[in-house]
Amino acid sequence: MTAGVTWGAAAALAVLAGLSLFTGVIGLAPGDLLADPEALGLLLVSRLPRTLAVILTGASMAVAGLIMQMLVRNRFVEPTTAGTGQGAALGILLVTLLWPEAPILARMIAASVAALLATAGFLLLVRRLPPTEPLLVPLVAIVYGSILGAVVAFIGYRLDLLQYVEVWMNGEFSGVILGRYELLWASGVLAALAYLVADRFAIVGLGRETSVSLGLDYDRVVLLGLLIVSTVSALTVVTVGMIPFVGIVVPNVASRLMGDNLRATLPGVALLGALFVLACDLLGRVIRHPYEIPVGTVFGVLGAVVFLVLLHGRPARAG
Repeated sequence: MTAGVTWGAAAALAVLAGLSLFTGVIGLAPGDLLADPEALGLLLVSRLPRTLAVILTGASMAVAGLIMQMLVRNRFVEPTTAGTGQGAALGILLVTLLWPEAPILARMIAASVAALLATAGFLLLVRRLPPTEPLLVPLVAIVYGSILGAVVAFIGYRLDLLQYVEVWMNGEFSGVILGRYELLWASGVLAALAYLVADRFAIVGLGRETSVSLGLDYDRVVLLGLLIVSTVSALTVVTVGMIPFVGIVVPNVASRLMGDNLRATLPGVALLGALFVLACDLLGRVIRHPYEIPVGTVFGVLGAVVFLVLLHGRPARAG
């Protein structure tokens, strides 16, 4: 079952990636690449970088969401609702105010540090919650993320930077071109790193006492998970903005389809994340063509619907 879903997602992703290369405001057909040098330039400078950015973003955010769920031991949290994304946006805002001419690397570092601190703060809050009340975790996550988001919005409002802040809070790929998406390859590398230590994250999901009794260095693995989640979130916010629900919907869909064997399902989670985000990006391009609807808006609507279906559906099968 797991292999079938993974291969099916890979095939569907390949088809959508091909469509993405030839969908946009400017008409482009495969035959144009041989007859028109400008068409080839459009493909290499705009369409291909955008498609790769969507795939990298969807895959890495889905993996980051699954890791956060393992760390918190709750299926109903993700970086964009638990303060990680909002922390990254706050870091970018602060470095913009203190160092307006900061290079993109400095913004990424500031966003990563702020996201790491925000995620660590959320984990500290969660550990104080009674384990018999699992529904408190997503509620606290929403409140915590909303508070951080309100801080970002307040600072932006006071300094007349609300429009600037909105760029980070609503993800979209229309501005992605060659030279403006390459940081996302680092998020892909982090997603691959997560696969290498997937078994350790699975053990962390059993709890601190069980992890320590099995000989795992619990604190070190949790720190690694925090670094992966915060850095992926920061890279995404810096490059394309926040895309809600990816980190919560995709891992839950994957769990329904493939079970809960983390190492076996992680490639499928990455592929499904890339597939879902790419599908939403294509929808955003064609619904009001030649205008675009941001992928964050499209996925926010469709992701909410899918999540409600998951809540009212049958429980996941163990795998």
